[in-house]
Amino acid sequence: MDGNGKQTGSTVLVVDDAPASRYALGAVLRRAGHSVVPVASGGEALNELDLRLRKGALPDVALVDVGLPDMSGFELCRRLKSSPPTAGLPVVHFSAVSAGPGFRCRGLDSGGEAYLSVPAEPEEIQAVVRAAVRGARMRSGAEALARRLTLLSETIVSVQAARCMTELVQAAAEGASRLTGSPAVVFVLGEDGELYRGLSRSRAGVSLPDAEAHETVARLIRGLIAGHTGARDTMVPHPLWPAGFLRAGGSDDARVVVARSQEGKPAVCLALPAGGPAAEGDALVSRLAQATALAAEALLMYQVERHVALTLQHSFLPQQAPSMQGVEMVVRYVPASRQTEIGGDFYVALNTSRGVLTAVGDIAGHSLDAATVMVEIRHALRAYCVENPDPDSLARRLDRLLQHFHPEVTATVCLVLVEPDSGRVRIANAGHIPPLIVHNDATAEYASVGGPLLGLGLDRPPPTETVLRPADRLLMVTDGLIENRGTDLGVSMEHLRTAAADAPPGVGALCDTLLGCFGRDRQDDIALLALRLG
Repeated sequence: MDGNGKQTGSTVLVVDDAPASRYALGAVLRRAGHSVVPVASGGEALNELDLRLRKGALPDVALVDVGLPDMSGFELCRRLKSSPPTAGLPVVHFSAVSAGPGFRCRGLDSGGEAYLSVPAEPEEIQAVVRAAVRGARMRSGAEALARRLTLLSETIVSVQAARCMTELVQAAAEGASRLTGSPAVVFVLGEDGELYRGLSRSRAGVSLPDAEAHETVARLIRGLIAGHTGARDTMVPHPLWPAGFLRAGGSDDARVVVARSQEGKPAVCLALPAGGPAAEGDALVSRLAQATALAAEALLMYQVERHVALTLQHSFLPQQAPSMQGVEMVVRYVPASRQTEIGGDFYVALNTSRGVLTAVGDIAGHSLDAATVMVEIRHALRAYCVENPDPDSLARRLDRLLQHFHPEVTATVCLVLVEPDSGRVRIANAGHIPPLIVHNDATAEYASVGGPLLGLGLDRPPPTETVLRPADRLLMVTDGLIENRGTDLGVSMEHLRTAAADAPPGVGALCDTLLGCFGRDRQDDIALLALRLG
């Protein structure tokens, strides 16, 4: 802008086959402070624009005569507007021929921004050029803002979808880098003082500062956020900001945005190189930092809840089977990866007045509530089996228990009562994978037993009875071992049956073989219980 608020410094492409007219228009525009690129035809204009595109320096506006020798100015305009790289270039048509409103309409219809009748006063020419450049810049700014808002929303979705803090800080760092066009590093300082760090790909493979530098960052975050909520944008010079995390133009200074929702909650530090392309005080960067702080708060709260639930769950699931008179038994429990939700898988092995009672089951849902209900069912089984260990009776009582105390919860369970002396086995099933009986002749078969889920109050079929021979092994599993999205459970059960039939002798070898076949990188907890008569 000049002292009168007029735009200067713009580059104007003048397309006119008349040398005198090119000279006159160029003189008017140069006096107003514009740079002028004169060409004599539409073809020359396209070649010039192609060269400038490669250099990344398109003109700010094109003044185009409607009567060019190789193509009309309207055709040239249509070509420019139909090509994405030049579609944003504003075009002003002009003509010395008085053709009435028809030419003006054709110019606007072809995509032009304005129309001039020449000769015209210099002030009018300059004003039309300024208006065309101003409109193009406003459109360009609006489009750039729309693109950045889209990037911001995509990043926030990725941050909120993170399953662990490592994923969260990495998603935030990548999003910040895309949003600002510069390297980025994101830290989350948890309520317990633990510091999580994520780097954009532009920093991948770079030798990073040591633990002392991380402690420096933690102290800096505490100092910047003390007494503040929301977002705070500031510049941090070296050496207050540790060298190595960011470097742009040889400087270790950093632009830092810290944010948290309220005192006592996790704080987020989003750092960018000082002097980078992102403007200081950029509201979108602050919004990203605030969204990351909220997502980190929720994720850390979930991790605390998950830790409590897993502690509760694992404390009731011993890794070794209790000693059972007349029965050799092993159990295996493999919790899902840290990124997955809390499950409700359980197993039980109890000595009763009529033999050994075993149960394997799964509470529907993934939450602290599921783990709590799992504990209730295990305790209820221990209490109920003292009075009557019959699997059919236990299934009915557990069904009523869920209906009364947890009407919104369902569960699957398979109950097996084994009489060690006779090998007699009595089985009741409630929507669970039935037991698999593995013989010593490399064959295996599922017990023919079924029944509805617990918690629905439906009629239950009578239990199934069979007899275990001394060499037979009875296997009970949860569906976390074999269930795969997109694969029919019946197919997965057949794979399990085949693998179990081919397993080496022994109950421990059976469980370890199956875990080796199916237990890698599972998204659900896995429980196995195998026994044979001792």
